[in-house]
Amino acid sequence: MGTPMRSGNINETMRLTLAALVGIVFGFSLGVSFPTVSLVKYTGFPTKSIWDAWASLKGNKSMLHAHHNISDTKIWVATNPRGAERLPPGIIKPQSDFFLRRLWGQPSEDLIVKPKYLVTFTVGYNQRYNINAAVQKFSSNFTIVLFHYDGRASEWDEFEWAKRAVHISAIKQTKWWYAKRFLHPHIVAPYEYIFIWDEDLGLEHFDAEEYLKMVKKHNLEISQPGLDPISSFTWQMTKKKDEGEVHKMVDDGGWWQCSDPHLPPCAGFVEIMAPVFSSDAWRCVWHMIQNDLIHGWGLDFALRRCVKIPHENIGVVDTQWIVHQSVPSLGNQGHAEDGRAPWEGVRERCHKEWTLFQDRMANAERDYFQAMGIIPRNTTGRNILVYIRAFQDFVYRFTHYIPKN
Repeated sequence: MGTPMRSGNINETMRLTLAALVGIVFGFSLGVSFPTVSLVKYTGFPTKSIWDAWASLKGNKSMLHAHHNISDTKIWVATNPRGAERLPPGIIKPQSDFFLRRLWGQPSEDLIVKPKYLVTFTVGYNQRYNINAAVQKFSSNFTIVLFHYDGRASEWDEFEWAKRAVHISAIKQTKWWYAKRFLHPHIVAPYEYIFIWDEDLGLEHFDAEEYLKMVKKHNLEISQPGLDPISSFTWQMTKKKDEGEVHKMVDDGGWWQCSDPHLPPCAGFVEIMAPVFSSDAWRCVWHMIQNDLIHGWGLDFALRRCVKIPHENIGVVDTQWIVHQSVPSLGNQGHAEDGRAPWEGVRERCHKEWTLFQDRMANAERDYFQAMGIIPRNTTGRNILVYIRAFQDFVYRFTHYIPKN
């Protein structure tokens, strides 16, 4: 006769069975909650089957598919900037700026005033007082960038504004070397106008905000302030006129006779000492600057290529004028050799650069027109004339003017 089972044993068996079932369910849930990559990496277990089984039990395969789509799908957006095709478009920031940021607080609260304009000066420490006076003519709407050619960027703290300026230093480099490397259109894109100025300018009769009012009123894409006639050598086109707010043409080129009143230096022309560019115009000019031609000679005659109607969109503002002091600073930091003064080597380099620039422009035009099957009218004669007149200008500059940057 069998022994009857006690009710206590039955209850114990049920508890053990229930505990085992709960443990199995919990363990299974915990296991499938680990990332798929971990299971694949460490166990080699077919995780897809687990996910399918788990989704079937839950009756929610949509979640499963969403998980796999996010983790497995590759991003490739052909319209993204080159090199960024693998990024989602919403994270891309193709442009930057010179806005200084804090190390603390909310990023959105960093800028009390967001500057709309940019002014750069290429400077040496010896000209610091002149630069200090010049900076006072620019409001808080301007970001100030100093390019230091003498390596003394850390010695300007005596001026409060210099603590808020951006300082970039490279020994014995010109402003066009700096501009090509640090004023890329994507860097200066937030600024409506870009001033790229020398260090030896007298701004007693100049106000930047008033200047830009004239620029906007007269639709100038490339401009400069009028030069006081007491300044050293300058062109007729860039001298301050006593009548009117701006001028865009002159009837007489002075010692340089203009073959066409709509061409430089009688129209569509400003000098490279104190140019002001709209953002759109600078985008074009930046691409025209040559990496190895650092003095910028010849650029002034080519700026007209970067606006739609040069004799209307390039001009000189007469209501705000400056004085060119012609301080031979960077020019004197050349290399003395064979008994020649340092500035003589700099002068010779300027000569070579203008010739190279003219040749490159002429060759680029020729190659383009040939590729397009176009025979431009009088192109050869025009290029020869430009070259001859450029040489005449060299002779005059070498006789009257020591280059400084």
